[in-house]
Amino acid sequence: MTVGSAAGRTVDLAGMTLAERGLGVVWTQEEGEDLNANLVGFEAGEGVGIHANDEVDVLFLGVSGTGTVVVNGEKFVLEPGRMVYVPNGCLRASRSGSGEFAYLTVHRRRGRCASPGLKSL
Repeated sequence: MTVGSAAGRTVDLAGMTLAERGLGVVWTQEEGEDLNANLVGFEAGEGVGIHANDEVDVLFLGVSGTGTVVVNGEKFVLEPGRMVYVPNGCLRASRSGSGEFAYLTVHRRRGRCASPGLKSL
């Protein structure tokens, strides 16, 4: 559930995770031009395969259950309240260790300049 106005919003991530069970992206922050946030959920053993991200740094914030985020071959436990930072250019993957694993990813919207006055290519 999302509550708020154009000036700000609150989102009940844990409640949304329970209500919208499923694989993959459960919710996406649609408003705004600069920030991207996605609530992602997986059943036990499921996740996102290893891939490279050369565009943006990404924060993973545990919302429910437990799982792992692998960054350049190093495993990090992700659980509610724990954050994992993944710099751009790293190989990364995620995997659920429990039946109700969900996390929030937050990053700059792709294709946006990191610094004012610079143009995107």
